[in-house]
Amino acid sequence: LPWCCSDNPLLQQDKTPLALPWLGVCSLMQYWARRLEQEIDGVMRIFGGVQQLRKIYDDNKNLFEVKENVPRKLVEKVAGDIESLLAKKVRALKRLANAAEKFQKAHHWQDNIRDDPDGEEIEREKSNSLKLEFTDDDNFKTKVNYSYAAVQIPTDIYKGSTVILNELNWTQALEDVFIENRKEDPSLLWQVFGSATGVTRYYPGAWPFSLLDVGERPPGYIQGASSPKDMVIIVDVSGSVSGLTLKLMKTSVYEMLDTLSDDDYVNVASFNEKAKPVSCFKHLVQANIRNKKVFKEDVQGMVAKGTTDYKAGFEYAFDQLQNSNITRANCNKMIMMFTDGGEDRVQDVFEKYNWPNKTVRVFTFSVGQHNYDVTPLQWMACANKGEQGWHPGGTGGCREYLDVLGRPMVLAGNRAKQVQWTNVYQDALGLGLVVTGTLPVFNLTEDSSDRKNQLILGVMGIDVALNDIKRLTPRYNVRGAAAVGALSPSLALPFFLQIINFREPVTLDFLDAELEDENKEEVSRPGQGQLLGHRLAPSSAVQYIDEVFRTYTWAPIKSTNYSLGLVLPPYSTYYIQANLSDQILQVKSPCLPISLPVYFEYLLPNSFESEGHVFIAPREYCKDLDLSDNNTEFLENFIALMEKVTPDSKQCDNFLLHNLILDTGITQQLVEQVWKDQDLNTYSLLAVFAATDGGITRVFPNKAADDWEEEPEPFNASFYRRSLDNKGYIFKPPYQDGECQLRVTGWVPGAGPGEQHHRDPVVGVKLDLEAWAEKFKVLASNRTDRDQLGARQVPPGELDDTALLPQDLICVLIDDGGFLVLSNQEDHWYQVGKFFSEVDANLMSALYNNSFYARKESYDFQSVCAPEAPSNTGAAPRGVFVPTVADLLSLAWWTSAAAWSLFQQFLYSLTYSSWFQTEEVVGDGMEARETSCIMKQTQYYFSTVNATYNAIIDCGNCSRLFHAQRLANTNLLFVVADKPLCSQCESVKLLQAEVRAPPRDPNQCELVDRPRYRKGPHICFDYNATEDTSDCGRGASFSPSLGPPGRPRQLSFLSTSISMPLPGPVERERRPLRRLGDPHGAAPLSPPAAAKEESGSGQGLPGRAGTGTVTRRRALPATRTWKSGVGVLRPRPLHPPRLFF
Repeated sequence: LPWCCSDNPLLQQDKTPLALPWLGVCSLMQYWARRLEQEIDGVMRIFGGVQQLRKIYDDNKNLFEVKENVPRKLVEKVAGDIESLLAKKVRALKRLANAAEKFQKAHHWQDNIRDDPDGEEIEREKSNSLKLEFTDDDNFKTKVNYSYAAVQIPTDIYKGSTVILNELNWTQALEDVFIENRKEDPSLLWQVFGSATGVTRYYPGAWPFSLLDVGERPPGYIQGASSPKDMVIIVDVSGSVSGLTLKLMKTSVYEMLDTLSDDDYVNVASFNEKAKPVSCFKHLVQANIRNKKVFKEDVQGMVAKGTTDYKAGFEYAFDQLQNSNITRANCNKMIMMFTDGGEDRVQDVFEKYNWPNKTVRVFTFSVGQHNYDVTPLQWMACANKGEQGWHPGGTGGCREYLDVLGRPMVLAGNRAKQVQWTNVYQDALGLGLVVTGTLPVFNLTEDSSDRKNQLILGVMGIDVALNDIKRLTPRYNVRGAAAVGALSPSLALPFFLQIINFREPVTLDFLDAELEDENKEEVSRPGQGQLLGHRLAPSSAVQYIDEVFRTYTWAPIKSTNYSLGLVLPPYSTYYIQANLSDQILQVKSPCLPISLPVYFEYLLPNSFESEGHVFIAPREYCKDLDLSDNNTEFLENFIALMEKVTPDSKQCDNFLLHNLILDTGITQQLVEQVWKDQDLNTYSLLAVFAATDGGITRVFPNKAADDWEEEPEPFNASFYRRSLDNKGYIFKPPYQDGECQLRVTGWVPGAGPGEQHHRDPVVGVKLDLEAWAEKFKVLASNRTDRDQLGARQVPPGELDDTALLPQDLICVLIDDGGFLVLSNQEDHWYQVGKFFSEVDANLMSALYNNSFYARKESYDFQSVCAPEAPSNTGAAPRGVFVPTVADLLSLAWWTSAAAWSLFQQFLYSLTYSSWFQTEEVVGDGMEARETSCIMKQTQYYFSTVNATYNAIIDCGNCSRLFHAQRLANTNLLFVVADKPLCSQCESVKLLQAEVRAPPRDPNQCELVDRPRYRKGPHICFDYNATEDTSDCGRGASFSPSLGPPGRPRQLSFLSTSISMPLPGPVERERRPLRRLGDPHGAAPLSPPAAAKEESGSGQGLPGRAGTGTVTRRRALPATRTWKSGVGVLRPRPLHPPRLFF
């Protein structure tokens, strides 16, 4: 029984002063609610002009057609258009890749190519430098030169090395192909060749340039250089890795994770006597940004203790890779082990899990300063088709494993020449958001034995701006409310219309773009399909959430790894297309000082005073129209262009322009027939307005535009979609302190054959908040406007209970999001627009606990936040152990691992002093960069269909009764309640405001146990029977060398060239290391002239006859260090990055 009915048993028994005033007033409060409903409907009908606007459309049916959107046909057409666009870029990409392979094969390697002596080098550069002119280019958004390509060499590569100079020579010929491509397709943007050595050649040349490393243009280079990967990283955390070695290992894991893209799967574990995952992930998970952030955070918590057991680590890794019950890449499988060294080779583990097929590659990294023999690590890698290397914490060391993964691709030849398209990311050269098509470039040279080369030379890439793709999507004939997106194999949304402009790769999961819905996973399935259903969707005004109906349609984009998806609301099933006659377009108004079509008269500023202010959506109506964020400036640009061209010009979009002209005339007739004849002050209105699909927002009177803060594009305005997605009138209270306007909007029922699904313009009014607060006090009582003395006008048949006075009650209007709209309490005046729990936590909690409201927590994974302030509370860097005086006086301490660790740190500090600086070094002109973050928004919405609800807030003698009733045809809830009697009954406030969420999703660990469907790679290159795996060991060990005072610090390298037996009856022939890009490649690499060799013999590996050759190289200057295996000189970054034209 309703609480307020007189026959309620509880109220009959409880004859307290609390209960008595409520006896028999249920119908009285319903009467107040009806008065409110009638007042709102009357105002909107009279001043909104809803019915009149419908008639205006009916009277002008000859000027437009109502057309139907067929989702399947729409998706197929757009997919075909995108396919054609990308096909042009693919042709240019293949031409470049084929030319690069041809040029490199024909190149004659020059061993004696050298830089000039240091004293002459600068002079040579000055004498050979060119004075180039750079011109602004709107396509590239920077200054470019179309006559030259630019070459950038990262700071960690010595530009005078033999390998680099040879590479610069043969890639020079690419400039002609770059230029030819642009002649054939002038719309081409950046054409880039990224070498495996880190050198980048891009066209056209640009200035100024951003620091660009092809390995850091995620995820293009990595996706192009290898097939998808299943990777398990295992980290030795035994006691011997304490101190700086452990810190280096953590850094190494960070950088290894950064080499993975969304197509890859990964898990990270630490081991000593036992192995365990570093995070909550118990199996391989997708290497997306969110999961990698979890790994990076948890890796920081690794602590060194115990003893090393390689067997525990490898068994854990193999078990992870053999788990077939989870989603994974199902291509390259690999184990990456970081350790300081050890003696065990765990051959029995490899025999059990990996031999003889060797489907899992093993890569071992010797990290930090130690005296351990790295031979067992080399053996593990070579016995399992991997590679062993030393890793000091630089990104180059982590990326070298890609050379090994690229071998099967090179050996596969043309079958592996497949264009891969990336997810969206921020272009480093200024284009904004782009996708990149990549194609691997192979070394086609052969050695003296006609054996095919296995090295990838690099990756060729061509950028496509996101805006170029978005132009092909039908945004305006689907009323802007539909979302058009492309799904990659990792199910990201590269073309999602609401994507933010941010530096990091945009890898927003389609299932995260909106609220969770299990049915939506069907969209990710192969082929094409359609899905219909109701769901909860965040509104464009993020404080609200709406229950909506959507149609999801998807189809593949042929010849790409994308699928195209379309999300269509019911009101986008039909759209209006203007069909303006030549008479409308060509007749010129005699009142206009310029020659324009007659309807354009109402776009001129001099008409605003009488016809209302007009905002036009900043769309690309014509090719030569300059867009501007300033709407007044944009309107001036538009009018100026219309003086020169006609609406039927080929350079203009006739659909957009004709609809704009039509809506200009339609809204002007609304002003003439409705708004001008009404006195807004009669009902305390500040403004009336209308927004249309054609891009017109008309605000009347003109002065009301002074404080108009909505977007001029209706599809982006906060009120537009909310009105279309909901029935009735939508109230929006002000959200700024001191704002005195209350907005009400509603849509006009559609005209034409699709009127049951089509909704015409959104119309609205702005109410004077102060005046309507007084009116609300009258309506929520028994008074009338004329009855200011409080005489009660009780409806016939109602109980005249004089004990119940409105001032004794709280009467409020709350919207569907839980925000206060109006109140009869004066102390609520400055709280209008606040979440109601901030106003009356006790009452809002009661509404929520009685299921009148429900809530949903949603996460915005595309948010951008200011960087968090670093903690500089300590003088020593994190991870550095500081001994006590007692330790220094203890002989036992000096013989312990802690003393040795501290001594390591002392040695490293002399060489890498920057590691021990606590201040953050920021380059000139650089500002603190914003970072991606996750924001959590709690939204409330009506959860019950009951129109009326009554309950008691039980708190002993302080209990409160309340009555809540939905107002028909609105988004409002009318609540009448007792005033709070006691402070001790206050409830905890419900939270609604958006807050920054932790880096990881609170449910992330549970979500990965229910992995979503992923499109796996349609082809995989992880094996080739002819692969030569003998080049598998780097064997470089690092030690700092301290020279006498006054001499520069030096680095010493012990470079080992070793050949070793592999498991099985057949011994491999010993092969020397090769140069990258050397067509002959049979001779071992020669060190720079500055390095004098001393030969000796080293102990051979067990099981191998003879001895390995050990070459000891004397110390090289810190500006030039020699790295065996790939022939790349990597100096310390002592000078700015270099750019050559």
